[in-house]
Amino acid sequence: MPTTTKKDLIDRIAEQTGQKRTAVKRTIQSFLDNVIFELSEGNRLEFRDFGVFEIKNRAPRMAQNPKTLERVPVPAKRTVKFKVGRMMKAALENKTSNNSVVPDKTPQLEPATTDSST
Repeated sequence: MPTTTKKDLIDRIAEQTGQKRTAVKRTIQSFLDNVIFELSEGNRLEFRDFGVFEIKNRAPRMAQNPKTLERVPVPAKRTVKFKVGRMMKAALENKTSNNSVVPDKTPQLEPATTDSST
């Protein structure tokens, strides 16, 4: 399975939107920074049709080292849970679904313009 990197997404979005790569990179990094901040604050993030990110608290437990069979305590920790949304679920279940997002067929958006009249 191939890996898509943040750089790959930045390049694709810049090409599709006609925006400069540096602007797209700044926007994506800001988005990711804000997702991390909100989750670290314990907030739930909901993106309709895409999915939901939320924090789950894992209780402390006893585990076993498979090599030595020694029992070791695992402390409590917070982790992120992601629940898949409707559109993503449909895209994963059927790649040819009408609801799936196909990057090659994404319409070209007009470059963002600044309106100084407002």
